[in-house]
Amino acid sequence: MKIEFEMSPDENIMHFYPQLRLKIRENCECIDHKTLRRSPLAEKIFDLGGIKSVVLTPDCVSVVKESEKDWQNLKPLVLAEIMDFAVSGEEAVIAKDEVDEDFVLTNIKALLEARIRPAIKKDGGDIILRSYNDGVVYVELQGKCVGCPYAQRTLKEGVEKILKTYIPQIKVVEKYEN
Repeated sequence: MKIEFEMSPDENIMHFYPQLRLKIRENCECIDHKTLRRSPLAEKIFDLGGIKSVVLTPDCVSVVKESEKDWQNLKPLVLAEIMDFAVSGEEAVIAKDEVDEDFVLTNIKALLEARIRPAIKKDGGDIILRSYNDGVVYVELQGKCVGCPYAQRTLKEGVEKILKTYIPQIKVVEKYEN
């Protein structure tokens, strides 16, 4: 597969034009860890070292290198990553809403483990995340929480309040029903 490339007027930027169009639903600029989650291809390019940003469109991959790096060494590595990715047929950019859902779920799990679960365990109970869908978190209270008259209060005034404070995408926390 052929990949054309050209330097931009800025010597730290090079544009790569793969013969095969990349699978990209929407253009993407990757400049940090948060934006890198959207592009497996950009992650691979960043892993080469010395990269400041990657902009992806279906026709072009623009790479900005750090000024101390040399294109003579970096260019063949970037070409190889783009070629491997284009041939694989994988999506080069993941849709933003898919990434956001994964990010929200990761944050829910982290908050449950770090802040909520330890507090509930002190009272002899436990909490298990059962699912998350479109802003609704379903959890199951276990142990001494089962049948406790304050379980619903714990769920709404404790768990829901904490999750909604830290994760704005959360609309409501509900009790999981088998």
